[in-house]
Amino acid sequence: MDINTKILKKNAFRVTKERGMTASRIRVPGGHLDAKYLSQIQHIAETFGNGTVHITSRQGFEIPGIPFEKMPEVNAALQSLIDGLEINQDEVGCGYPAAGTRNITACVGNRVCPFACYDTTALAQRIEKAVFPNDLHFKIALTGCPNDCAKVRMHDFGIMGMTVPHLESDRCVSCGACVKACKKKSVEALKPVNFRPQRDERRCIGCGECVLACPNAAWTRSEKKYYRLTLLGRTGKKNPRLGEDFIKWVDEDSIIKIILNTYDYVKEYIDPIAPGGKEHIGYIVDRTGFEEFKRWALRDVTLPEIAEVMTPMYWKGITY
Repeated sequence: MDINTKILKKNAFRVTKERGMTASRIRVPGGHLDAKYLSQIQHIAETFGNGTVHITSRQGFEIPGIPFEKMPEVNAALQSLIDGLEINQDEVGCGYPAAGTRNITACVGNRVCPFACYDTTALAQRIEKAVFPNDLHFKIALTGCPNDCAKVRMHDFGIMGMTVPHLESDRCVSCGACVKACKKKSVEALKPVNFRPQRDERRCIGCGECVLACPNAAWTRSEKKYYRLTLLGRTGKKNPRLGEDFIKWVDEDSIIKIILNTYDYVKEYIDPIAPGGKEHIGYIVDRTGFEEFKRWALRDVTLPEIAEVMTPMYWKGITY
């Protein structure tokens, strides 16, 4: 069976090494789904595939061993998953309308983890609504705190939870637990002054270790949610590198606007002959210069007063 592989890949199927066979890639924004959908994935794998399922590094599912001619049936069978996970779709029953922007990954977040500063799944799903479908090659990852369990610095956009800790001094019993925790587990941003912990705002990374360590709930997390936004990490054969800080103490609305602005930037500057029509954003920024990227990224963005924008930015890493 002859098939247009560009259309196949755009429909979120993979070209495999087995002639005539493909694999279906299933999006799970934030890596979180109701358990009831697992039986639907099992049904598709056993009915149309080879009976196996691969859990991808991007927290989605891949069902291999699907004959090309079964793709329309697989797309129809995926509809309940697409509806249940509220994935944006151009036409019902036709599967995923794009595969360029990869599944948005996230750590488990504060629904489960005491260290997490926010609900990673909820923000991942909000970003998914804003950016998908899109054929441009973007990788976005979220982590609940500076522990960075989701390895967000290996992505085009890394979103790391932060909190501004607040001390109610009349609840503090001067036990020193927060100071010890900050020194042992974080960046030593607290020191005792007249038997009360004093926070160095310049050193504080907003991890919330002081909140967790306090036995008397003297430290609390800020009601407003803040984030550290890192940019342009990447793996791959050519010049892998870790993402660098772009903005500290940024808010959700600004993050989404910056990501959407970056789509416009990439459309303007992407190499028209890039293999497969995709090019890592970092290569484009290297070509245009960071200041031009920054001009696009911050267009019509209103940052919180406490936000810190890193400029200029320099990347380290392997260079061949």
